[in-house]
Amino acid sequence: MNSNAYGLLFLAAWLLLTLGACGPVAAPTMTATWTPTQTPTVTSTPTNTPTDRPTPTITPTASATPTATTTPTLTPTATVTPGPTPDGTVRTANAPILMYHYVSEPPADADIYRRDLSVTPAQLSAQIEAMAAAGFVSVRLSDLISYLATGQPVLPPKSVVLTFDDGYQDNFDHAFPLLKQAGFTATFFVITDFVDAGRPGYMTWDELRAMHDAGMDIGSHSRNHPDLAGQPLDFLVWQALGSREMIESRLGFTPRVFCYPSGRYDALAMQVVQSANFWGAVTVRQGATHSSEHLFELTRVRMRGSYSTADVMRLLTTDW
Repeated sequence: MNSNAYGLLFLAAWLLLTLGACGPVAAPTMTATWTPTQTPTVTSTPTNTPTDRPTPTITPTASATPTATTTPTLTPTATVTPGPTPDGTVRTANAPILMYHYVSEPPADADIYRRDLSVTPAQLSAQIEAMAAAGFVSVRLSDLISYLATGQPVLPPKSVVLTFDDGYQDNFDHAFPLLKQAGFTATFFVITDFVDAGRPGYMTWDELRAMHDAGMDIGSHSRNHPDLAGQPLDFLVWQALGSREMIESRLGFTPRVFCYPSGRYDALAMQVVQSANFWGAVTVRQGATHSSEHLFELTRVRMRGSYSTADVMRLLTTDW
């Protein structure tokens, strides 16, 4: 074999040895190459972590839904100052609950409903004076309900409850001063969203606070005065519990009485109002004798602009 052949043989052997030696070296090189690829895989784990965090974020959204609020509804309700626990005794009381709305002169272009629901300040003043002269004593609606449920407080023999629906501005401007002057109390049912929005023609939170501080009863007339009959549960909770919580947050006390808007309600609406920790509720049905078995269907006597003082006194002494 010549020198060239030996040279080629030597070169081939060297290449084989070199390639054989590089085999184990190549493996770490591949490992080093895949290591960065594995790193993004690990990085994808944190990517899933933030994705999981929005899931709790959806929970608050569900909480804001009135349906979700239904469950917490009863829990805070129990924590608020408890209402009168019925003692099981069936009681009745003849105490007319008068239903007023506007206390002002209706405008010249007023429709039939506005004129019917309007009692002038002069009319209200004469009615209060006649009631006081006849020995009637005004009591708060919450006191009447408490008496029916527990027997306390004992009501005066000639008790009368004055209620004002909707929360009109003229209630503060005209009714409130007349009531204070006569030493009378009354219950005012307010539409909480209207007050909160500062709607013209309705009382403000500051005015309602001043009335409550002077001994007036403030009750709920729902959030925005809808028909409560045939409504779903979450809507009813939003109206009853929502209005109660708004009064609590704005005025610092828990309202005890509820007024069904336009007198429209059904069995479910009644149950929801009761579960929202109201003590009782009034309707627009006529009547003056109340029972402990119907605290959430209390009847009232509608006051009309066409009534004279003599008409009102006749209604107060009617055997309903």
